[in-house]
Amino acid sequence: MNKMWIFTLSRWIVMALARLWFRIEFEGTAYLPKTGPFLLTPNHVSYFDPFWVSLPVSRPMRYMTWDEMTRKPIIGPLMRAFGAFPVDIRRGDRAALRRAADQLHQGGGLVIFPEGGRTSTGELMTFKPGAILLALEAGVPIIPATIVGGYEAYSRHHLFPRPRKVRVRYHPPLLIALPPGQEANKEFLRQEAARLRDVVASGLKR
Repeated sequence: MNKMWIFTLSRWIVMALARLWFRIEFEGTAYLPKTGPFLLTPNHVSYFDPFWVSLPVSRPMRYMTWDEMTRKPIIGPLMRAFGAFPVDIRRGDRAALRRAADQLHQGGGLVIFPEGGRTSTGELMTFKPGAILLALEAGVPIIPATIVGGYEAYSRHHLFPRPRKVRVRYHPPLLIALPPGQEANKEFLRQEAARLRDVVASGLKR
């Protein structure tokens, strides 16, 4: 079966369910590139985040996810249809990192959660510098995204998703560039990660 057909069907089903159950809305979709490589960097509140943030994108995205999630019934196959590839979080999974870099070099879109894991309190956590370094090395723009209401709808403390309103806000592209003569040291990466976090956080304050 053609993989694009599977993606299109899965996307249609998930969109219908998201509109019905979560009354999902999207803002700033014009910022999503229709072609070319880019990083999409949302806050991480739920296992449903990859679905929510990638629904307006008409081409398949790729994203790294906990390997055990891809083996779960129903949600596992859906994740794979949406472009998930498993990561062994118990060790440094260099193969997964190479796949992520290859996706960008081949002109595709990649979802990365800079917090590194789902929030346990609903508060935005510190952003790790991995997305900044990847965007810098690949020379691609970052599209920050803010998920509002997702924690109330389906946090790590909920056994089942609840019918709560979810809104996804996309922000203008963030370009990462080194000043002349400067190296991508830890301080630079930390500052840029903090700048990215501020953009995502701004979507929570409206």
